[in-house]
Amino acid sequence: MQRLIGLAGIGLLAVIAAEIVVFVVVAHWLGVGLTLILLLAISLLGGWLLRREGSRAWRKLREAGTTGRPVGTDVSQGLPGLLSGLLLAVPGFITGVVGLALLVPPVRRLAGSGVQRLAERQLSSAAAGDLFGPRRVRVRPGRPYQASPQPGGSPIEGEIIDPR
Repeated sequence: MQRLIGLAGIGLLAVIAAEIVVFVVVAHWLGVGLTLILLLAISLLGGWLLRREGSRAWRKLREAGTTGRPVGTDVSQGLPGLLSGLLLAVPGFITGVVGLALLVPPVRRLAGSGVQRLAERQLSSAAAGDLFGPRRVRVRPGRPYQASPQPGGSPIEGEIIDPR
């Protein structure tokens, strides 16, 4: 855990250093005044977007809860929008570009499915089923696997039903 925190700290310092370098280059190219106005505009856009995406995510979460649907999909699809607003609200051009990229629908869907896959791997099967509904399972055809080499042991047959 300490190693992970150390790596996150080093990554944060690297992003800050890169942001400063990009700021200096853009300020040299556009001028300091215009660069500061551009950063302020990006941050204001991020604040507005953070508020809009937050209320949208909260609304979808409440709708899913009242209708009895699993809430995990709505949460995992709402997180990229919130992250986009947060990255835009933080002053910087690199974080702004990443935040704008998360607004593009294909990138947003990809990030949302990545969040869902990560959550499913970190949670137990029961918790993931409660959050995201029935899980998809890949089945490879082949010889049945016999867990114990005891005589008389036979595989249990069953089927997986996808309700979609």
